[in-house]
Amino acid sequence: MNIQAFIKDYWYKIAVQDRLGLAEMFTEDAIIRWHNTNEEFTREEFVKANCDYPGDWHGNVERIEINEDYILTISHVWSADQSFHVCSFFIFDDDRIFKLDEYWGDDGEAPQWRQQLKIGRKIQ
Repeated sequence: MNIQAFIKDYWYKIAVQDRLGLAEMFTEDAIIRWHNTNEEFTREEFVKANCDYPGDWHGNVERIEINEDYILTISHVWSADQSFHVCSFFIFDDDRIFKLDEYWGDDGEAPQWRQQLKIGRKIQ
């Protein structure tokens, strides 16, 4: 399996809300966890959560790290009025996703208290 191509295809299917294509990327008994909101999904629930979410979405994979236990990706996902970065840990079984742990973060300005301290700087 070409991991880079698989991951890019996964994020494409998330962005275009390809219900059937996304479901086929997971094993039937897949476990998906969104830790920021303390949620665990079945494959069907995960597909519903992603494909029924309103808006026109786009995605870009910024980093892929491959090791023997899991694949780590950092991606940027956005719509006209929302932007997120997500860190995803993929575990595969027979070239399909068996376990997926994701950590989503809203993109935005640093909080006021840090701005007042005049620390840090913009990455780009």
